[in-house]
Amino acid sequence: MTEPQRPPSPAFSPQAAAPQPAMPQHDPQAPVRPQPTDLTAAISIRGLWKRFGQKTAVAGIDLDVPRGSFFGFVGPNGAGKTTTLSMATGLLRPDYGTVAVNGKDFWTDPVGGKAQLGVLPDGVRLFDRLTGAQLLTYAGLLRGMDRDTVATRTQDLLRALDLTKDAKTFVVDYSAGMTKKIALGCAMIHAPRVLVLDEPFEAVDPVSAANIRDILAGYVRSGGTVIVSSHVMDLVQRMCDHVAIIAAGQIRAAGTVDEVRAGASLEDRFVELVGGRQHTEGLEWLRTSSDSV
Repeated sequence: MTEPQRPPSPAFSPQAAAPQPAMPQHDPQAPVRPQPTDLTAAISIRGLWKRFGQKTAVAGIDLDVPRGSFFGFVGPNGAGKTTTLSMATGLLRPDYGTVAVNGKDFWTDPVGGKAQLGVLPDGVRLFDRLTGAQLLTYAGLLRGMDRDTVATRTQDLLRALDLTKDAKTFVVDYSAGMTKKIALGCAMIHAPRVLVLDEPFEAVDPVSAANIRDILAGYVRSGGTVIVSSHVMDLVQRMCDHVAIIAAGQIRAAGTVDEVRAGASLEDRFVELVGGRQHTEGLEWLRTSSDSV
């Protein structure tokens, strides 16, 4: 007698047509079913999981990024920030869960989802044997833009990012800060509705960082949404209106900056939620005079 077939379990997969294995039984926090997506959010994440071997990098994240917000995404090293942003932008496929961009499921139409996004990923890799101007032109043409529009926007971005004098320099010869800026230009050239920037100010000099902040603030005022991952709490507190704190692959707090910091500084609140602050016993020798050597 043939055993009757079991009905399929509730879908967690980004693609319903590609069934995924059931959540392992040793995961007591595994969700039964993601909550409904927030259709009004720029990005709405539900029940997002990602494992690398035995390591769980992201453990059932639910997160909504309001449209028109300047959203900070912060956490300690290894917290799952980059993995989460990679899954939300099509750079990494989730094991389970859903991502919606402006109300539409990302993984059922990743091409359409990516068209709405401008992404500056962690550890960005560029075609660095192109000049800065050529790289921006390539990025625009890759997005299907016409050559005249690409040419105009390339010059606008080079000027705004203070790279005009280096437009004909090969990117391989750029400094780390210049490379970060040209990569940001590539993310912005098609005027996306949502910018997702992983550590955009890393290795960027203070003057350039101020210019970039002004560009991003103007973009948000015009109705765009910016998501910034950063380790610099003071920068996030001054720049962002919403923030989420992630640790050990889970969201510890999310909301407006004032709601999350709860009357303290964002850095103090971050340390309180994340934990792990070390005491300095045993380093008394650091406080001794160098004259004793």
